[in-house]
Amino acid sequence: MHYRKDIGHKGLVRLNRSIAYQSAGVDIDAGNRAVELMKASVMETYTSRVLAGIGAFGGLFDAADLGKQPVLVASTDGVGTKVELAARLGRYHGIGEDIVNHCIDDILVQGARPLFFLDYFATAKLNPGVAAEIVSGMADACKAAGCVLLGGETAEMPGVYQENAFDVAGTIVGIVERGKILPDQPSMQAGDILIGFASSGPHTNGYSLIRKLCEGEDLLAYNESLKSSLADALLAPHRSYLNVVGPVLPMIKGMAHITGGGFIENIPRMLPEGLQAVVDRSTWPQPTLFKWMQQQGNIEEREMYRVFNMGIGLVAVIRPDVWAAVRSTVTEPVWRIGELRKGNRSEVVIQ
Repeated sequence: MHYRKDIGHKGLVRLNRSIAYQSAGVDIDAGNRAVELMKASVMETYTSRVLAGIGAFGGLFDAADLGKQPVLVASTDGVGTKVELAARLGRYHGIGEDIVNHCIDDILVQGARPLFFLDYFATAKLNPGVAAEIVSGMADACKAAGCVLLGGETAEMPGVYQENAFDVAGTIVGIVERGKILPDQPSMQAGDILIGFASSGPHTNGYSLIRKLCEGEDLLAYNESLKSSLADALLAPHRSYLNVVGPVLPMIKGMAHITGGGFIENIPRMLPEGLQAVVDRSTWPQPTLFKWMQQQGNIEEREMYRVFNMGIGLVAVIRPDVWAAVRSTVTEPVWRIGELRKGNRSEVVIQ
C-alpha cells in the first residue's frame, strides 16, 4: 500500500522563495497516517503466499502449485458515481466492498476464483480516516472471498477533484483451470434455462441516473415501501456471488454479471451465435426500489433493463435437468427466469 508523492511536482512554478509540497495541496504526512490506519486491515487478508506487501514497490505473490493448467484472469473496474452519493452521506465502508465484489463477480463469470486485489483511491484532499474506512471495506470483502489485498495507490490531487470528492478503482487477478474456463459456449443449446441470483440493490451501476432521480428527496427519511431509507437502499454493497455459486459451478455452462448495460447488454456476452435469451420478468419479485425509480423518472421498461439489474445480479445458463439440484443446493434466492432459444444472440427478449 503506497502513498503517491510525485503527482504535480512538475507543475510547481519556480519561485524565489522556498515552498513546501503541502502548500500546493499535497500532505505527505496525511498520506503516511492513512497507510498506518490501513495497515492492520490489509495485513488481515495476507496468506503465506504473500512475499512482499506494504512498503514494497510492488506486491509479491507466490503463484507456485496453483493448478495443472492454471490460467490467470484479470479485470479492472470502478465504482462509478456511487462514490458521490457515499461522500455526500459520509458512508464509506460499503464503497470498499463494492469495488472488490464487483471485480470478483467479473472474473467469476469466467469460472475464476480470486487470488489478489489492488486498489486505487484518489481525492482532492486526503482524509486518512476516510481512506482507511474504504480500505477496511475492501479488506473485509477480500477476506470473505479468500483474496489477498496485495497493494494499492492513494493519490492526493488538488485541482483535479472537487472538495470532498474521491474516486475508487481496483484490479483483481484470479485463476481458473484451462479446461474449466467459462462460458462453455459449444455446450449451450436451445432449451437450456436461465437462472437468476438476487442482487442487493443497484450494486454499482446506474448511479448517474439514480442521483438525478433523487434530486429533492430526503435520502435519510424512513421509506415505508422500502422498509428502509433511500440512503440505506441505494448504498447497499454490491454482492459477491463467489460463495453462492461455488457449490454449483460444475453445473453451470455460462454466467453474465448484470452490471452496466443491464440485461440487454450483458447476457449476450456469454452466448454463442445462433442462440438468444428469452427472459420472463414475472418469474422473480421486482424489488420495490426499482419500481420506485421507474415511477420517479417515468422510465420505459426496456430502458430499466438496459441500465439496472432489476433485482438479478447474476444470470447463469444450466441444463433443465440440473435445475432441481441447483435450487436445493443454493441457500439464497435464485429463480428460473427464462431460457435459450434459436435466434439473434444480441437480441435479449424481455417478456
